[in-house]
Amino acid sequence: MPARPAPEPSKGARAEAAEASPKSQIPSPKSQGPTPKSQSPGPRAESPKPKTGHVAAPAAPGVRRLAREVGVDIDEVQGTGPQGRIAEGDVKEHARRILSSVGTSRGTSERAASPLPDFERWGEVERQPMSNIRRTTAERLSHAWNAIPHVTQFDKADITAMEALRKKYREQVEKAGGNLTVTAMLVKVIATAVKQFPQFNASLDPQANDIIYKKYVNVGVAVDTDRGLLVPVVRNADQKNITDIAIEVHQAAEKARSRKLTLEEMSGGGITISNLGGIGGTYFTPIVNWPEVAILGVSRGIIEPVWVPAVGQGGPVGPPSSAPAGAFEARQLLPLSLSYDHRAIDGADAMRFLRWVVEAIEQPFLLSLLG
Repeated sequence: MPARPAPEPSKGARAEAAEASPKSQIPSPKSQGPTPKSQSPGPRAESPKPKTGHVAAPAAPGVRRLAREVGVDIDEVQGTGPQGRIAEGDVKEHARRILSSVGTSRGTSERAASPLPDFERWGEVERQPMSNIRRTTAERLSHAWNAIPHVTQFDKADITAMEALRKKYREQVEKAGGNLTVTAMLVKVIATAVKQFPQFNASLDPQANDIIYKKYVNVGVAVDTDRGLLVPVVRNADQKNITDIAIEVHQAAEKARSRKLTLEEMSGGGITISNLGGIGGTYFTPIVNWPEVAILGVSRGIIEPVWVPAVGQGGPVGPPSSAPAGAFEARQLLPLSLSYDHRAIDGADAMRFLRWVVEAIEQPFLLSLLG
């Protein structure tokens, strides 16, 4: 029986094939036949001629160079200077709008355009469906990573004095129903810090070109559970003392691990703390919990020798030494990693914020003075 001829592809299929292989649209020289002399190609032009009626965008050479470096078409930038002249700030703002508008779609298209290989070629595999929490976490973190230009800065805080206070009052807090952890104490530190640096308790609205500053202080605390990462929120943390915060964080962690945490209890955060110190490590780069603009990562405290000035000389770390000329002392240092949205926060402000946090940890009296 003769083979049935293949059906003619539809117009849509032909269009998809043409898009997938643009070279196939160019006829070969043999199919065109002899080329007339009048149509013989001349020397190739080094640059295309401008379109008829095209007016060059009003911008200085330095601004044009910046646009090329960041991949922005200078003709699409709206100038804010006299007679529509384009400044460097206009180019940067145009680039920010592009990043904000295509972040999510870019992540989706990249996943769709990158099919996985057949892993069974190299051995046995097992497929397991993603849990709802894992799927939600993956979607939110992918969006945050694509939408937010992340920067992470690092520092160490001397927690020797804080640890002494924590051990001294731990039993008292336990009797009240809480657990006086470093995380609970850091919630109070961060809640006080964002009142001094309100840009860290904000969110960006790229569509309206606004920054939303929150007048309330809600601090999220990342909790590791057997189902994945959950972030309960301590509301109005600036209005609570450390004992109240320790009780609330302890109860929220228990609810998260027993699967009783509600979506409302994980909503409304202004800044987040992620503490991996109980597991180990030195530093890491936490991903900002969108739509927030900053997150503080905490690692395991380590004992290191630190030069402590003598009494009366002061010093940036810890209390003064009892030695007349100062001395090296074994101090417990806490590694801190601050990730932030560079669209809302400049590097200098981020470093000032982190140094403020370090000083508040090293001098707990600041919390009573400013909290």
